[in-house]
Formats: sequence, structure tokens, C-alpha cells
Amino acid sequence: MGNPSHPVIIVVNAGSSSIKLSIFSVENDEPPRLHTHGQLEDIGGHQPRMKLESADGELLLDEHFGADEVPDHGAAYARLREAVKERLEGFSPVAVGHRVVHGGTRFDAPVVIDESVKREIESLTVLAPLHQPHALAGIDAVERIAPDVLQVAGFDTSFHFHRDPISLLTGLPYEYFEHGIRRFGFHGLSYEYIAKALVEEAPALAERRLIVAHLGNGASLCALHRGKSVDTTMSLTPLDGLPMGTRSGSLDPGILLYLLGRGMPLDELRRLLYYESGLKGLSGISNDMQELLESDEPRARLAVDFFVARIAEGCARMAVSLGGLEGLIFTGGIGQHSAQIRARVCALLAPLFGVELDPEANAAERPRLISSAASRFEVRVLPTDEEGMLAEHVWRLWRERQAEH
Repeated sequence: MGNPSHPVIIVVNAGSSSIKLSIFSVENDEPPRLHTHGQLEDIGGHQPRMKLESADGELLLDEHFGADEVPDHGAAYARLREAVKERLEGFSPVAVGHRVVHGGTRFDAPVVIDESVKREIESLTVLAPLHQPHALAGIDAVERIAPDVLQVAGFDTSFHFHRDPISLLTGLPYEYFEHGIRRFGFHGLSYEYIAKALVEEAPALAERRLIVAHLGNGASLCALHRGKSVDTTMSLTPLDGLPMGTRSGSLDPGILLYLLGRGMPLDELRRLLYYESGLKGLSGISNDMQELLESDEPRARLAVDFFVARIAEGCARMAVSLGGLEGLIFTGGIGQHSAQIRARVCALLAPLFGVELDPEANAAERPRLISSAASRFEVRVLPTDEEGMLAEHVWRLWRERQAEH
């Protein structure tokens, strides 16, 4: 596959229970092109599964593991490395990009990783405990395997970094804001990609006041105007805002004081908020949206109703931040694949914003424009590409390094 010196960029996206790994081909001065994509899901769960696909969708590998065969991210990285090793024969990795959830107050753009950057990422683990350790594990793994390869960190907070101070503040005294307690926002690589893709797909829409709904196991909304983040539902941590697969979303802080006052240990409270709440906690069944939609259990319906209602309420809040609403974009696993959730959210928004879906377009296998001609504004579905967005940043920084030498 390719000649012995063919350069590639590898992008690693480590989530709380999955690792996505994408290999991008780099030729001459052309932007990176996806060559192979792989992922290992349900790490530490009952049915870990690893898949590799070529850029054109050809299935290269589909392997299932027992519950104890992929107990953690370290084991997952080892499995992925072995799986792609033979497929990288003849290729030369020149740079590796890592999606890092939290960049704190220091990083407003992707950066080349050094010891200082690693220390900063590690210091933010308390604010993103489901994600930061796994990104660091990936960085350390590459350092051991290929110490001379350029490594780049792309932060989910960077896209939201330069917002108006009003949308960054909390209700705490101002000195807390000065010490870094602020509403950062996340899913930035996803929102950055959507903003970029809209310029090509619907250039007039890209200039308007939009809400992008990134709905998946992690879920948030972004108020977007002329491609820039104006506001977002997540805050200091990825816990805030919409309810998610296992995360609670927004809570009255008095609830936390009450639980702590009743003697709940901090570790137990953290687990409750990150792992046992959201769709999983409300339904008592699962954090998988498709499973809940197919269930006849009353609590499954309750969890879905709650999720939909909070999305619609969040959209109303984002519309206030924007000073109006002129478009709605759905993305993420649920946003892209669940016609029912899209329809239910838009039905709640209809009385306020005059949005109307075309049922046939919404139910299409690969929906794009799903609003009807009678709708006051366009509603679209756009697949996101966090790995592709990060690959472009890695490519740019790699080229800058090449030019310096």
C-alpha cells in the first residue's frame, strides 16, 4: 500500500468508552485525505468491538471481544495499534493529532505538544475526568512507540474561547472568573467543522444566526453567527447543559449541596453525575437512544421526553443569545440518525419560531435539507467530522515545522 516514504497523519479521538483512530494521506501540498478509519467501542463494557474501514467504506476488520479482553484504554490502544500496523506498511506517520476535551484558559488553538502542554492537560483532568486521562494515555503511547513524531493537541474548548464575556461568566463573584472558573464550552472541533462545511454546502445560511445541535452520548448546543461561537450550553465542564447518555446536564447546585450534606462521598457524587445520570439514570434501562425509542417501558419514554424538552428549551436560550434564529443544524450520532428526535424537537420549537419539517426529507436515509418550503428558516442535517477538522490543523502545524527546517 503506497511507497515506503508516503507520509500520513494519524488522528486519535479518545472518548469515555471509545477510541477513534483515523489515518490521513498527505500528498504534496494537498490537504489531508482520509485513508483508513478505525474505532474500538464499549471499552471496559460487555461487548467491545473494533472496526476498520477504508475511506470508501470497505470493511477491513470487524472484531468482537469478550468483556475482560479490553478492560481499559491502555488495552484498547494496544489492540488498535496491532490492527493498523500491517495496514500502515509502506507508510510513514509524520504527525499525530489528539482530540483533547479541555484546554482551559491557555489554549485558544491547536498546539504542538511538549512537556509544558502535557502538564497543562493533566492539570485540567479534574474538569474533564472522562476524557483528559485517555488523551494523555494516547500521547504517552505515541511517545513510547515513535518519540520523533510530531504530536499536536486540538482542544474542544478552543472554538468557544473568544466569546463575549457575558456568555463566559457564571453567577459567582468576579474573582472566580479571573481565576479560571468560566463557561468554556465543548464539542468545539465538531462545531468548527460544521461552520466550515456550511460555507460550501449553504453559503448564505452560513452567514446567519444558527443553532447547531450536536446530539450524541455527549450533547450540547452552539449558537453560531457568521461561523463564530456566540454561546453554548456546556460550561466549566462537559456536565452542564443538556442531559446526555450518562451525564446529568444542568442541575440546581443546591442538589449537590444537599447530597454532600447528607454525607455522600465526593467520588460517589462524581460517579452519579458522570456515569449514572442522563438517559441511563432516568430510564433505568440504557444510555442508547435507539434502544430507548424502541422500548415500551414508561421510564424509557420519560427519559426521551426529558431529553427532547431540554433540547428545545436550550434552543430558545441560544436564540436569545443570537438575537434571533435563522437556521437549525442537527449533527452528532443522534442528531444525524434519529428522524424521530429531530421531528420532536422541531415540533416543540414550531410555535415559537415557525419551523416546519418535510416528513419525507426528514425520514430519508441520508437527510440534508429537512425543512419544508413553509418553514420560516432552513433546518439541515450535517454529519460532523472532528477527526478531519483536527487533521487539517495537524497538517498546517506540520507544514510550518517543515518550512522552519
